[in-house]
Amino acid sequence: MRIGSASRARRPERAPRSGAGRAWRGGPRLALGLLLLAGVTNYIDRITLSVANPLIAADLHLRPSGMGLLLSAFLWAYALAQAPVGALIDRFGPRRALGGAMALWSAAQAAAGLATGLPSFIAARLLLGVGEAPQFPAAARAVSQWFEPRHRGLATGVFNSASTLAPALGPPLVTALMLGFGWRGAFIATGLAGGLVALLWLTLYRDQPAPVEVRSMLPWRRLISAPTLWVMALGNAGSGYMSWFYAAWLPGYLEMERHLSIPRTGWVAAAPYLCGFVGSLAGGWLCDRLQRAGLAPIASRKAPIVAGLAAGGAFTALAILARTDVSAVVAIAAALFFANLAGAAIWALAVSAAPPGAVASVGAIQNFGGLMGGALAPIVTGLLVEATHSFVPALATTALAAFGGATVYLVGVRRPIAT
Repeated sequence: MRIGSASRARRPERAPRSGAGRAWRGGPRLALGLLLLAGVTNYIDRITLSVANPLIAADLHLRPSGMGLLLSAFLWAYALAQAPVGALIDRFGPRRALGGAMALWSAAQAAAGLATGLPSFIAARLLLGVGEAPQFPAAARAVSQWFEPRHRGLATGVFNSASTLAPALGPPLVTALMLGFGWRGAFIATGLAGGLVALLWLTLYRDQPAPVEVRSMLPWRRLISAPTLWVMALGNAGSGYMSWFYAAWLPGYLEMERHLSIPRTGWVAAAPYLCGFVGSLAGGWLCDRLQRAGLAPIASRKAPIVAGLAAGGAFTALAILARTDVSAVVAIAAALFFANLAGAAIWALAVSAAPPGAVASVGAIQNFGGLMGGALAPIVTGLLVEATHSFVPALATTALAAFGGATVYLVGVRRPIAT
């Protein structure tokens, strides 16, 4: 082996500085801002159905079990698309993959506003799931390209915060659109807005080429045979269940269990998600802080995951005991803070645990596990609410799922993915 080759192999990973990267004046900050904008758009499109849940159920004559099926349709398509889109992102880069995906999901969102019944609505939601699948794997890939390892935790927390910033902003926005234009108009308007964001992304964003030594893709057969990867996916199922229970059913819980009006629900539901937004930023910051304090990259990500999921489950359980609307919302706000602290660390773990050249693929497979758990949450919740006329069993199930995810990460994730 030549001495020059050996030195290159031992060189610490850093943000690449290619000619193409220097030619784009936007740099890491604009890249992160565009990722956050795309993520907010992505999540507002997802949650439009949750906010419009009661009006759509009344208009289309859907029972809670039927609404649970509709709420979960997006997630099944989203989950099944994760593995192929991860490979495509690693191959073609975030710009092209995410730009095309935005155009697709925006069209699907607008099409949902034209649905005439449950089958056509499910078809639109399935297409939305396929279109939105590249969002977070592409963001993880972009962060690995544009940020040095010591800054990737906070950058991950920023792009992941879209998952809570959008639900905080979305309910008042979608509620206003529904009151002005009906639920169909809300879907069409948000779909058109997504098309504008897609155009902005393709106009402004540029990929930062990866260093030569990590440009080639890892063979998938070696990647998917790594046990740590599937442990991460299994643990994320607990996180996904808790996150999607709230994403799909929080407005319905406030209206059906707490008897809040639709306009008031739009504002009250925003408060817990603002806490989740802060939690996501805190989770990313904490990962970087723990690594600078001397923890190994995997340990600095695992500790916030385990603590966040355990605390999120505990506060979800406390919501069962809440006697007043205020105490219930406070408990849920705390649960979402810790759930999203863990969520940011989960994506940061994908960046740190992935072999070179496979960040999007690892993030996508771990996300697949989260989405499988998330896809169950709307269905199980709908069935439990229909059978018991109460959200208490649904909240208890969500708390158990979060505790299970924390346990899996604690016991099963010990080192980076070896291939």
